[in-house]
Amino acid sequence: MAGEPKSLVEQRKLYPFQEDAVNTIFGKLVSMPSNANLLFQLPTGGGKTIIFSEIARRYIKQFNKKILILTHRIELSRQTNDVLTELGISNKVINSEVKSLPSQTEFQSFTALVETLNNRLQENDQFLEDIGLVIVDEAHNNSFRKIFHYFSDVNILGVTATPLSSNKKLPLYQTYNDLIIGESIATLIEKGYLCEGVTFSYDVNLSSLRVGNNGEFTVGSHELLYTQAIMQSKLVEAYEEVGKGTKTLIFNAGILTSRAIYETFKKKGYPVKHLDSTFSDKERADTLEWFRNTKDGILTSVSILTTGFDEPEVETIMLNRATKSLTLYHQMIGRGSRVLPNKKQFKIIDLGNNSRRFNLWQYPIDWKHVFAAPHLYLEHRYKDEWDYELENDYDLPAEIKERFLNSSAESFIIRDKYLLALRKGIKPGTVLDDSLEDHFNRIKDNASEYAEAMELYNLLTEEMKYRIKQFGRCINATNNYNDWQFQNYSSKLRRKLGNFFVE
Repeated sequence: MAGEPKSLVEQRKLYPFQEDAVNTIFGKLVSMPSNANLLFQLPTGGGKTIIFSEIARRYIKQFNKKILILTHRIELSRQTNDVLTELGISNKVINSEVKSLPSQTEFQSFTALVETLNNRLQENDQFLEDIGLVIVDEAHNNSFRKIFHYFSDVNILGVTATPLSSNKKLPLYQTYNDLIIGESIATLIEKGYLCEGVTFSYDVNLSSLRVGNNGEFTVGSHELLYTQAIMQSKLVEAYEEVGKGTKTLIFNAGILTSRAIYETFKKKGYPVKHLDSTFSDKERADTLEWFRNTKDGILTSVSILTTGFDEPEVETIMLNRATKSLTLYHQMIGRGSRVLPNKKQFKIIDLGNNSRRFNLWQYPIDWKHVFAAPHLYLEHRYKDEWDYELENDYDLPAEIKERFLNSSAESFIIRDKYLLALRKGIKPGTVLDDSLEDHFNRIKDNASEYAEAMELYNLLTEEMKYRIKQFGRCINATNNYNDWQFQNYSSKLRRKLGNFFVE
């Protein structure tokens, strides 16, 4: 039909992984009973809005029912409205100015802020008519649950980058019957849809931080630590060492910290702006416009840009805070992951030991396990204090040391090697490669034949296990992983020794 809007697939062709996701999700929704709910996970930058908007288009076309899309940020609502409009869907944004909807015939979908819609539904539980599907953006946010009872016989599709509820008392599996996993961060990087994130980790003593009732480090204890001169200096040093001259986004826990950073960078002559939740809409818009137009601009903020903000030219993300939230960790870093023709990589400067707490951003996560057992990821999974075992190398008994007099007695501390690798942006797995090389050289330098080499190998078994355990602690690995890694490590070492002495 002439003049009919083209679908998103025609206008802005879906990437193959997005097309696969749409087909999988839509097929599942069609087969589900009317009161069942579905959750979809896809990393930040994967195009969740594009995917669920195309699902909305197909749903409207097949079932001739209306769609409700829920967000918790006005920026997300606007982004969604833009995509729906591009699709040719007649959408109505329900904001604070919309008090009633006497005629809904002309609308195919509604985009609503959760708090606004909750107020309208409390006044009139029939505020919206003929809703066939509810789509929840940033579904890990618990604020949406308060209105789900108004749509108890309607399918709900939740979308999120991290299917982990921030409230351990309200796990997502209580709301959603099933979870569909999209492409991983590593796969999207490999296929060129996301930038590769290179992490530079600067060890910070977090012993002064306190944990609040919500399980997160408190803002007050953050302010006391990160406003100190030594931390301000460390931040500037890290920026000058890694991110100088790049468009940089700095995330902080408190306003005092962010303002202090603004003053510090300003005194050094760097182009910098500060942004927090107290800014008016105009001040916020002006600040973001300045940031977009300033090639080497530095924007220091207080976590308000974790969602609903998209500036593809960001080249450096600075985590000037610690968090116990896996979701927040991924949201902050995701702001730098957008791909451009001349941008295939971005930098992550970690000043909160976050990469040690959660592992590197691009490392695979078993989201099915997170969904099924969220308590393991919300409680005491991540440690912030290194204990004695991590601070020291294995102490060989004196009689064993006597067998290795021809090699260096220099200690090999896994924790130190691991932190150095993070700081240099090197894959942590190389630490075990270096350790294996250390063991090989010590055995080689002190054995004259293969039989003696294997005898020395056996004498170092406990030290090998100790190092594998240290490495496992660094990356929060399971005991099964440590057992597998030891078998792999010892097998490689035996083979290397065999090749050297036998061949």
